[in-house]
Amino acid sequence: MPVIALDIGGTKISGAYFQADGTPLHHAKRLLEQRTGEEVGDLAIEVIRDVLSASPSPSKIDGIGICIPGIVYSKTERVWAPNIRGWDNFPLAAHIRAGLPELPVPIFIESDRSCHILGEVWKGAARGCDNAVFIAVGTGIGVGIIIDGKLLHGESDIIGAAGWMALQPPYTQEYDACGCFESYASGFGLGMQARKMLREDKAYNGPMREKPVEEVSAYDVFAHYPEGDAIAVAVLRKAVELWGMASANLVSLLNPQKVIWGGGIFGPACFLIDDIYRQALQWAQPISIRQAQFVASQVEDAGLLGAAYLVIRDTNK
Repeated sequence: MPVIALDIGGTKISGAYFQADGTPLHHAKRLLEQRTGEEVGDLAIEVIRDVLSASPSPSKIDGIGICIPGIVYSKTERVWAPNIRGWDNFPLAAHIRAGLPELPVPIFIESDRSCHILGEVWKGAARGCDNAVFIAVGTGIGVGIIIDGKLLHGESDIIGAAGWMALQPPYTQEYDACGCFESYASGFGLGMQARKMLREDKAYNGPMREKPVEEVSAYDVFAHYPEGDAIAVAVLRKAVELWGMASANLVSLLNPQKVIWGGGIFGPACFLIDDIYRQALQWAQPISIRQAQFVASQVEDAGLLGAAYLVIRDTNK
């Protein structure tokens, strides 16, 4: 039977009606537009109603799957999302049930990193894999993990917070906000490192000098890397080093079949995956790393697809 999926982000909510085979039949989207707390929960209900209104059989829904940009506390069904104000312990499942009493179906909620790996297992690069990791590199860095066919959560559902991996000593205050790995190799970190180099290298006179330093971002790093720009090359060389070290650590610890790279930065950084693998070869357990494949995500809207699969896999148990 069909399901409804939501992908809740920091700026918008996307929803879709999926057939059991993963075919989406209707999409809906709403911008958050500064909404907070319960207002975002109400907007999620609006998106669900919109999707239902266009579905061929709204009374025959197996369940609702939801992807959120943060932590899902599985014991309470409450959520924490750092980029949605008022969602530090928000009862999302209860809020949706109360707003949709006419739809008494199960609600499944997972973090975006967990939904990403589920989407890849169902329809993407990890099909047929019982052991795979999805490294999502966007504004931050998170890892979704499937081991022995099971989605891992950890004691308090915070598993996969890879941005805090310790890869570059000594510890500095720069790491306080988001961790060591993110400070160098996330979308935020790439821009931060470029801005730091611009401030420190007074002799640099390349194209990044053409805009105010505070406006330089990861976009500029990727735009000027093909030209051999010194700062862009230095920033991405360091990122490749840390992407390689981090993925080597994950391979040594978890022994996955696939390491899948996705998120907004992969994307433009996909051409670096072979370089990342070569870097990982130096650090990882030698048998495990030669068995692991490093690949780019093969799924568009992985969060939405993974949210749908939350329901599908439960009904197929």
